[in-house]
Amino acid sequence: MPTTQRFEGPSDLHLHSAHSDGTQPPAEVMAAAHRHGLRTAALTDHDTTSGWAEAAEAAASLAMTFLPGMELSARHEWRSVHVLAYLPDPDDADLRAMTERIRSSRLDRARIMADRISRDYDLVWDDILEQTSDGATVGRPHIADALVARGLVRDRAEAFAGILSPGGDYYVALYAPDPVTAVALVAGAGGVPVIAHPAGRAGLLPAKLLERMLDAGLAGFELGHRENREPALQKLRDLCRERDLIVTGSSDYHGLGKPNQPGEHTTSDDMVARIIDRATGSAPVYP
Repeated sequence: MPTTQRFEGPSDLHLHSAHSDGTQPPAEVMAAAHRHGLRTAALTDHDTTSGWAEAAEAAASLAMTFLPGMELSARHEWRSVHVLAYLPDPDDADLRAMTERIRSSRLDRARIMADRISRDYDLVWDDILEQTSDGATVGRPHIADALVARGLVRDRAEAFAGILSPGGDYYVALYAPDPVTAVALVAGAGGVPVIAHPAGRAGLLPAKLLERMLDAGLAGFELGHRENREPALQKLRDLCRERDLIVTGSSDYHGLGKPNQPGEHTTSDDMVARIIDRATGSAPVYP
C-alpha cells in the first residue's frame, strides 16, 4: 500500500500487550510508548491480532501512528524462530487457521506443564489463570508469573532458567510451523515478514534456510535488539546490505515481563515507509 499519509518517528515496531505475554492492556502499551517519546508503534502480540482495535484507538488519541502487527511462532529443529508480521490481513484464512492451531497448542501445553509442576510445587491451574487477561492465550510467561505470585521464584527470568527451562522435567514443546511456511503465510496474507532478534544466543539460522525464507518472501531482519550478538549480527548486516533488505530496530517491550523499555531500539523512517509500501494486507492507522 503506497504511503499516502505522513507518519512520524521515532518508531518502535515490536511491543507486546496482555493479549499475549505482556503485562499491560494494549492502550497502556501505547501510552508507555508515547511517554518514551515514540510517535509510531506496532503491537506484535504472539499469534494474535486481538489487541489491534484497542491499540489503534489509543494510539490515535495520542497523535501516534499505529502499525498493526503480530509475532508468528515458528520452529526450526530445536529452536524457536519468531516472525514479525507487519500489516497482514487479519482475516486471511490460512494465516488465521495457523494462529488458531498455535494458540490451541499453547493452551494444551500450558495445562500439561501445569500438571507436571503441580506434582512438585504448590501451584494449581487457577493460579495460572489469575495471571492472564480475558482473551489471552495461556503460555509459559503466565506460568512464570504464577510461580512468582506463589513465591516459588523471584521473577520470570528465574522461572525460565529453572522450572520452565526447555531442558527441565516440566517442559513441553509448542507446536509451530517451520520458518519457511511461517514467512510464506505472512507474505500470502499481504503482510511484511521480518525475523525478530535473529542473532541471539542461539546464533544464526543456517544459510540455506535463510535463502529459502527469502525466496518465500522474507523482507528483512530486526537487527536493533538487545539480544542480538556479534559476530552473527555483522553477517546479517552484510546480508541486508547485499540484498537490500528491510532493517528494523525495536524494544520487544513486555511491560513488567521484561526489563526492555520502549524506544531502546528504533526503526528509521525510511524503513517504516518501505514496510508500509510493501504491505497489501492492512493499512497503518494514522492520527
